[in-house]
Amino acid sequence: MKQKVVIIDGMGGGIGAQLIARIRELNHEDLEIIALGTNAVATERMIKAGAHRGAAGENAIKVSVSLGDFILGPIGIVIANSLMGEISPVMVEAILAAGGEKILLPLQQDHFRLVGMESLPFTKIIDKAIDLLKERLGP
Repeated sequence: MKQKVVIIDGMGGGIGAQLIARIRELNHEDLEIIALGTNAVATERMIKAGAHRGAAGENAIKVSVSLGDFILGPIGIVIANSLMGEISPVMVEAILAAGGEKILLPLQQDHFRLVGMESLPFTKIIDKAIDLLKERLGP
């Protein structure tokens, strides 16, 4: 049975696209990547990066996030009104209620700060997220 990885991103989809490109490099054959964007631009960019399928918008995220065995994205996907308002409370509730393991990238935003975490370059944060996913996927 294929494991499913849901990638959630908004705005331009750049973070999600980078995650997807790195996941594709794992060459894990029993893996399906599902791109869920807060908007069509983000979803399109993630599909171009190699997602198997995708959907956009609040209802698509609400309905489809539960498909994932793993859910990856910036930490803002679990904070209402983040990503410049693209993350609605409905999306946050659906993401947090979904059974998949959440692997969140600790990216700072203007309206909140994460303390007690080492400051890493973005590429290292992506590396750590992919390493954790790889470990959790197993052989």
